[in-house]
Amino acid sequence: MTEKFIIGLVGAPFGVKGFVKVNSCSGEIGHLLKLKSAVISKDGKEQALQIEEIAPASPPVLMRFAGIDSPEKAKTLNGAQLIAGREQAAPLGDDEFYIEDLKGLQVISSGAEGEKSASEAIIGTITDIIEGGGGELAEIKLSNGEKRLVPFRKEFFSEICPQKGKVVLKELWILE
Repeated sequence: MTEKFIIGLVGAPFGVKGFVKVNSCSGEIGHLLKLKSAVISKDGKEQALQIEEIAPASPPVLMRFAGIDSPEKAKTLNGAQLIAGREQAAPLGDDEFYIEDLKGLQVISSGAEGEKSASEAIIGTITDIIEGGGGELAEIKLSNGEKRLVPFRKEFFSEICPQKGKVVLKELWILE
């Protein structure tokens, strides 16, 4: 399982004291408001920074990091990613998963008409979860190398087990 997540994206400077706007990747801000320090990643380089001040705004969060005390210095962070450990990421509700934990899971066939078969077949691997107009889509790389998009909903996936490294696809026709 993934231990580090991108929990926010650093945007433009705000004000004259070195604040930056940070947009939450999950849409929630409660976990961001609790941070005392953060790892910032930009251009392939990571640096740990102490957070001196933090305030909710609508919708971003305003953060001021130690050593960043002017709009000019704050501008250097624009476009950076805010990285955090699993314990600092947005808490999950029932039937929620971190996208990073779903990537790489094996997609297993559940057998005919959604009933579990004694001989489950590996169909492919989830490579990504994509936001679509009607909901999230699981991008599946099939065993033959082709990719398919499947709505990431209970109607199609009967079992989602990141701990076991698999998801169970109920309906094979959706891959056609």
